[in-house]
Amino acid sequence: MKEINAEIIAIGTELLLGEITDTNSVFMARALRDLGVNVYYMTSVGDNRARIARALELALERSQVVITCGGLGPTVDDMTRDAVALATGRPLEFSQELLDRIAERFEGFRVKMTANNRQQAFVPEGALVIDNPVGTAPCFVVEMGDKVVISLPGVPREMKFLFTERVASYLREKYLLGGAVIKARVLKAAGIGESLLDEAIGRDLLEASNPTVGLAAHSGQVDIRITAKGDVTEEIDASIAEVERIIRSRVGDYLFGVDEDRLESAVASDLMARGLTLNILEINVPPLVSQLIAPEQAIYNFELGIDRVDGTDTLANIEMLNEITSGDLRKMVEQLSSEGVNEGNAARIVVLGRENASGDHADSVAQSALAVSFGGRLASRSYGFAGASESAKQFIGTWALSTLWRMMRENDAV
Repeated sequence: MKEINAEIIAIGTELLLGEITDTNSVFMARALRDLGVNVYYMTSVGDNRARIARALELALERSQVVITCGGLGPTVDDMTRDAVALATGRPLEFSQELLDRIAERFEGFRVKMTANNRQQAFVPEGALVIDNPVGTAPCFVVEMGDKVVISLPGVPREMKFLFTERVASYLREKYLLGGAVIKARVLKAAGIGESLLDEAIGRDLLEASNPTVGLAAHSGQVDIRITAKGDVTEEIDASIAEVERIIRSRVGDYLFGVDEDRLESAVASDLMARGLTLNILEINVPPLVSQLIAPEQAIYNFELGIDRVDGTDTLANIEMLNEITSGDLRKMVEQLSSEGVNEGNAARIVVLGRENASGDHADSVAQSALAVSFGGRLASRSYGFAGASESAKQFIGTWALSTLWRMMRENDAV
């Protein structure tokens, strides 16, 4: 089976400024995967002709298929056409037929076409024009023997339509992709770090070429992605299933779900199955844990108690917290978390912030802490960032749920 490699170049200074999220590249990467095309590089580049052209040149050195997205509009900062022409050594040529199509599109939209739309009728010499029935930006393909540059609009609705209805069939025909397919399966693990999981899975799987196995660490969980490529769907599915079977035999105790499964749903399901009560106490912090687990209570119908305390005046009335400005936050949350769970039918999570602030800087003095108690077990952490910071939102809730999920599993094994 011939290997076809593709590269995606997302164009637009707004991407580099963080003003918008590049969902187009994610969509195309998945669509190319389903076609059996490898994607080894994705690049973002601003609205600069020279830099776009250089990105194209690099991409053409290592991939047969290069797809650009964005920069095909009528304004002065839309430079994709010029850059493709520069990178491929082809002058831009004007097409009256293309301009007439653009004018018809504007007429259909009942919008007046301005003079600057004329520049959209220029494409690199010899390019194949892709008709765009859902927008005004003309798209095109520049062929160079076995290599191609495909330029698509940046508007997601237009890009998705054109890729699905035009580009996919073009690639199948040009590269004789036939039934080539790439499929993936994601196993989700919690209660174990990435390095320990890597070691437990083993080099024999992690260094295999087809299927491949890779790890991606997130807050509170690690994804194990199994990816296989082939011509026969049944054979691909069987090879993924066999690798999954081996992984489960090695690290199955840490797996809580697959693909789109969520950690909070796994925790809620286990609480319901065990008839457990979960008590959450959040002091001087946003609802970091409760906002994740509360929606699941309506689905899984487990007992859930949530207490929230805000404000330093109120904190002074809580046992163990009157010395919050100088006390040990971790010790405090450990003691608070241990209260009322000795009977074994309840789990307790306590999150405490020194102050309800949003500072995200690391600090040698703990600014927030949490503890999880269940079945005679206790786990705790303290952090240098404040309870209302972005880091707290990212780490605290998922770590707490991951720890509780693991505790429940360990309790079953006793």
